Amino acid sequence: MGKYVLALDQGTTSSRAILFDREQNIIGLTQKEFAQIYPREGWVEHDPMEIYSSQYAVMMELITQKDISARDIAAIGITNQRETTILWDKQTGRPIYNAIVWQCRRTSDLVDDLVENGLGDHIKKTTGLVPDAYFSGTKIKWILDHVEGSRDRARKGEILFGTVDSWLIWKLTNGQGHVMDYTNASRTMIYNIHKLDWDDTLLSALDIPRAMLPQVCPSGMVYGTANIQGVEIPIAGDAGDQQAALFGQCCFEKGEAKNTYGTGCFLLMNTGTEAYESQNGLLTTLAAGVSGRVQYALEGSVFVGGAVIQWLRDEMRLITESADAGYYGGKVPDTGGVYLVPAFTGLGAPYWDMYARGCILGITRGTKRYHIIRAAEESIAYQSLDLIRAMEKDTGTKITELKVDGGASRDHFLMQFQADISGARIRRPRIRETTALGAAYLAGIAVGFWQGIEEVRGTWQQDRGFTPQMDEAVREKLLAGWHKAVGRSRAWAE
Repeated sequence: MGKYVLALDQGTTSSRAILFDREQNIIGLTQKEFAQIYPREGWVEHDPMEIYSSQYAVMMELITQKDISARDIAAIGITNQRETTILWDKQTGRPIYNAIVWQCRRTSDLVDDLVENGLGDHIKKTTGLVPDAYFSGTKIKWILDHVEGSRDRARKGEILFGTVDSWLIWKLTNGQGHVMDYTNASRTMIYNIHKLDWDDTLLSALDIPRAMLPQVCPSGMVYGTANIQGVEIPIAGDAGDQQAALFGQCCFEKGEAKNTYGTGCFLLMNTGTEAYESQNGLLTTLAAGVSGRVQYALEGSVFVGGAVIQWLRDEMRLITESADAGYYGGKVPDTGGVYLVPAFTGLGAPYWDMYARGCILGITRGTKRYHIIRAAEESIAYQSLDLIRAMEKDTGTKITELKVDGGASRDHFLMQFQADISGARIRRPRIRETTALGAAYLAGIAVGFWQGIEEVRGTWQQDRGFTPQMDEAVREKLLAGWHKAVGRSRAWAE
């Protein structure tokens, strides 16, 4: 058995490789950015060959940099940007079109057609998702519609579909493994998360041949091997980034939740073996699991999380460094009644209002920049709390503890306010690379590097905890003001 597990973290803007030892220490990390392609307004693409070459390059750089032998690597785990869609030629291994990225909006009309044809409820009940161009299904149809002859070739099994994890596994195993894990399949909008099978109704509606689809597998198992320096290393972990982070935070049981504070925020709660159909605008998805364990999760997203701090820095010039926001926010005891609703691109769950727009309310002559900075910081916590409350309503389970990760989780002020306004204990882990760690856990457990989830749970370490210190009456007053401000922002652009 090798000494390390290698995690390949393929994100939207960069490819990374991270090496973990048995105690989950990070032994090394390499990263390489790749090109973003914008052919038209609202279209976003990547070059699949560059995704692979950048991911392979950082993997080899890490092995060389740390002067380790490939024999020292027990397994490889992969985590990826979800929903991004790649179609490739089975014989040549060449993509037939660029990867269409999750952010791309070109297939909005195709989604409208599905809804007009009465499939909106079917999509929600079957896939757990809301009909949206965000997901993979309509992206597959668009490529098949626009690359001549591709649909006929797909029917013969000559053209293959995969999300980024599938593409990487296929390339790394030299075409031996055409697979996808449950978590990524659950984000395609053509997968039945209850029957654990592709949905014939949606495949028919989008004219997607079954022959092109990958085999869907558990998130932890050996999918094949990658030949590195003449050594066959098992690829044994695969999960979409947010589910990988949930697993990396050791949220293995029903009711356990994590929030990732990045450009946006992603809150996921493990709901165990029960798939809750949300009545509050959340998505139902499959959680990463091992040993054939199938679990579900509820997911809610905040469109503008850390991005509001970037806006303060780059557009408003109220701060020079993003890291300063918490410091300046703490220089005043409160916001002086100011609320900032960062609905720059509309509001996500639980509102789903694409016509909402950003606003700053409650300004007086005495308002200082510190008040606005603090209001921006607090807005991230308020939006996350809206997701927490939606999850509690859907499941009847109170969230008393929330594990956190992502760049903005370093902000002590924000984390303390999140604890105060939610009434939940906030726990920040020692290892912030929870997405990569989740992929490593899945792979390591699958090959026996770690002996199951109890061993890895036992080694999860807290960096810092934040406990609620706010009086209930103050909390309720602040929340009433927040929801009043959200009401002012809604439907503004209609």
